[in-house]
Amino acid sequence: MTESQAPLPFRPASAAARPPLAIVGAHVVPVTREPIPGGTVVVEGGRITAIGTADQVDIPDGATVVDAAGRWLVPGFIEAHGHVGIHEEGVGVEGNDTNEMTNPNTAGVRAIDAIDIDDEGFRDALRGGITSIVVKPGSGNVIGGRTVAIKSWGGRTIDEQLLRPDVSVKSALGENPKRVYAGKSQTPSTRLGVAYVLRQAFEDARHYAATRAEAATEGKPFKRDLALETLAAVLDGELVWDQHVHRHDDIATAIRLAEEFGYKLVVNHGTEGDKVADVLAEKGIPVIFGPMFTSRSKVELKDRAIKNLAALARAGVQVAITTDHPVVPIDFLVHQASLAVKEGLPAQTALEALTINPARILGLDDRVGALETGLDGDLVLWSGDPLDVNSRAEQVFVEGVEVYAWNAELGYGRTVERAERFAG
Repeated sequence: MTESQAPLPFRPASAAARPPLAIVGAHVVPVTREPIPGGTVVVEGGRITAIGTADQVDIPDGATVVDAAGRWLVPGFIEAHGHVGIHEEGVGVEGNDTNEMTNPNTAGVRAIDAIDIDDEGFRDALRGGITSIVVKPGSGNVIGGRTVAIKSWGGRTIDEQLLRPDVSVKSALGENPKRVYAGKSQTPSTRLGVAYVLRQAFEDARHYAATRAEAATEGKPFKRDLALETLAAVLDGELVWDQHVHRHDDIATAIRLAEEFGYKLVVNHGTEGDKVADVLAEKGIPVIFGPMFTSRSKVELKDRAIKNLAALARAGVQVAITTDHPVVPIDFLVHQASLAVKEGLPAQTALEALTINPARILGLDDRVGALETGLDGDLVLWSGDPLDVNSRAEQVFVEGVEVYAWNAELGYGRTVERAERFAG
């Protein structure tokens, strides 16, 4: 039996119309503080309103009560760097809208405009306990475009799944843009050229921002340029700079450019980040590490190792973990964390790397990343410790609504299908 043959009931879209949810008797892991054995979490209107022991929390009248005795309750995981919906699995070229490789600088494009919310990757995300995804353009261009943070489930359209419409800008150093544009016999075809494209783009953005301000002061008309608007927002600190980078020398270039232009840098992948871990820690630059389950398919990955993540964390670097889906299936996110623990990453750091760290790195921690009052009711009940490979995500809630459940007797999981969501 497929998941679509056994849909779960879905509540109306309005958070105000949802009955309260109370999960009781769980081993509650807030992540940002000590676990609560036999704890209770209450969600009302899509947000967490109470968390504590049974004697500390009052269950609202009319609440749906879930008995979670013997199970672990953790925040929904966050995939901090994925291509779900814009690189659809099993579709081929028609489903791959990851890169607009017609110009090295496509800062004006937005990932949200290419997401198919029926991509199977969203169902896989729920199976892996992932409730939030930051979808990013690919790394074929020097500047790929704007990223978007979305919930893994819950809308009739992508606009109803938004967590944040604009999070960061994706950029790439190293072999990918070199390979793409050398094949077109245009700049950039070397690392020199990649850095030049970035530097010139930011110089143009500085001039653009100054001209825009002058026009506003003098009341003159001004023609907007979408690419330069995006880069100006990076320079103003409104958007994070997500830098695809593997080699240690490319990481040094990423740091040099960020310091030259004063933007907030986040290293994505960081395969050789361990070689400059102390520099990254000293400068407070976080790393979204991974994917880990890959071959050494190009020269940049020759020193790829899962243990490198532990080295970054030991040095004091704030780390998150990515599958780079569909490079690694998104539901393997937690398994990467488990193997990182095997290779020396502390278990608490591993959980933080799946939850609060990506939320903080990308400015989403006012909504997701922990179990605390005021945050979204994105909760996952696991059969046991999520870092134990034998544990399973048994129930997933997005803003207090159950959207996935595992049926042990029948041996399959069920997700809410989109046609069922708004039946009331």
